[in-house]
Amino acid sequence: MQTPISIKDKKSFIQWFLNNYQMKKRESVWILNYLINHKKILHNVHFVRDAKFCPRGIIITTHCSNEVPFRFYKHQLVTTDPDKSFHDIRLNQEEPLYIQLNFKNSFQNTMYAAVLEDNPFVPDEYFITNKDRHLAKKLLNKTLYDFKKKQLMEQINMALDDRDKEKFENLVTKLHELEE
Repeated sequence: MQTPISIKDKKSFIQWFLNNYQMKKRESVWILNYLINHKKILHNVHFVRDAKFCPRGIIITTHCSNEVPFRFYKHQLVTTDPDKSFHDIRLNQEEPLYIQLNFKNSFQNTMYAAVLEDNPFVPDEYFITNKDRHLAKKLLNKTLYDFKKKQLMEQINMALDDRDKEKFENLVTKLHELEE
């Protein structure tokens, strides 16, 4: 289970973000400033990736990113109108609000990583396809095979150095079984 991010940390991060980035939509600045000044709402704010999967999510983008400027998701509804999202935030302060921020090198930013939480609404199959699973399994099996073979070869060499015929034959048998 992930440790909850404190209101103080969220507030500090948003202030840092506003001081360092310019939003594509000026209303995004108003929304973020509104959140800073309302602890009750900030308590329910969660910074995530892929906010489009969340029951109530906002995507905010800076000028240094090529992503969409602004999106607000509420269940199956999507709007690009920040005013509608602002009213929803104001009227539904008790509901969790998931925010995705798009800015240059966001994946490498330690400030963002410090407040980023796992998105519990991303479907499992979103990231991994059957082909990916198959390739991962194949890679894992190959890596495990290479490791075991290297280990056996080292043990065989040690048995040869020790002139231990019985151990050598036993290890060679294991090697042949592995190779099959």
